[in-house]
Amino acid sequence: MKKIIELKNVTKSFDGQVVLDNINLDIYDNEFLTLLGPSGCGKTTTLRLIAGFLSPDQGDLIFLGEDIKDVPPHKRNVNTVFQRYALFPHLNVFENVAFPLREKRVPKAEIEQKVTEMLKLVALSGFEKRSVTSLSGGQQQRVAIARALVNSPKVLLLDEPLAALDLKLRKDMQSELKKIQKATGITFVFVTHDQEEALSMSDTVVVMSEGRIQQIGTPVDIYNEPENAFVADFIGESNILDGVMLEDRKVRFHGHTFTCVDHGFAPKEPVDVVVRPEDVDIVPEEKGMLRGVVTSVTFLGVHYEIIVDINGFKWMIQTTDFVDVNEHIGLSIDPDAIHIMKKSEYSGMFGDYSSFSMEMDEIGELEEHDLTELGEVAAAESEGET
Repeated sequence: MKKIIELKNVTKSFDGQVVLDNINLDIYDNEFLTLLGPSGCGKTTTLRLIAGFLSPDQGDLIFLGEDIKDVPPHKRNVNTVFQRYALFPHLNVFENVAFPLREKRVPKAEIEQKVTEMLKLVALSGFEKRSVTSLSGGQQQRVAIARALVNSPKVLLLDEPLAALDLKLRKDMQSELKKIQKATGITFVFVTHDQEEALSMSDTVVVMSEGRIQQIGTPVDIYNEPENAFVADFIGESNILDGVMLEDRKVRFHGHTFTCVDHGFAPKEPVDVVVRPEDVDIVPEEKGMLRGVVTSVTFLGVHYEIIVDINGFKWMIQTTDFVDVNEHIGLSIDPDAIHIMKKSEYSGMFGDYSSFSMEMDEIGELEEHDLTELGEVAAAESEGET
């Protein structure tokens, strides 16, 4: 595929703190690429560099073969949709979408045609004369997307545009955004901290942490073949253990030797072992490859989330089979469910569910929401300045 954007050895700092640390990234034509990571990882900064709202301290930013580091935002063939849609409350739906075309003095007939096409694309035909203040959050988002697309940009940048929507609307809009991207053939660069969102929508996922790219790949590759403990933990739930690769396809952890499918490691090389919670089978204790005691059981509708203590290490298991707290059980793990990773700076930081609780998750979500609100305000202000 044809490269649209290239970030080469890009570094960016704020007040002496490195936010992007020598990143390299290629973005291709007609690709839905998602920048995924926790708050402060550098994903929004990357988006704003592409948009032109920021300039890199070092490195090159190439757009269709030309360096655009010094090209102002309004001269780049990209448009941005922010968390706060920045619609004009005094203009109706039609005029909000038409605004960029009127600024360019496009002929009236062409404006009529293009706005009509865009509103049809985002399923808002018949809403032309509606006040944007009377629309729902999802409808306002569609207007913002239509306005961003009406100029036929080569790239559309989306900075957590679904963050303000409720769960059902978010899921509906995930599907709609993917359809719109395929229908237009425009490259989408999407920023989110939501793993499910990234996995369900993207052709390519870029996982970021502490200003560095940790892994680039398809959603399936990112989930099934994480490159380090951070990626394994951030993309879904993972049991991550210390192990030793005895030889090709033989790994030892928890005092037992297991057959796996990985190879190419040095004999007796220390490694991180990843086992996804859904890939573990519960069996009678005497038949288990590993044995432990259940410390908690949470019913989540389609499955139970079970924490099992095995020699002091707390495993998470997701299963439709019910077991009770304090029950002694065995675990069975198939070779292809064991994934081996090289040791990294993140080794030992994730994968043990000793401190796991739904309450801690909720606290984390509240903190994330507060940070997101601050980011939305800053993004809207920046859009107004440009």
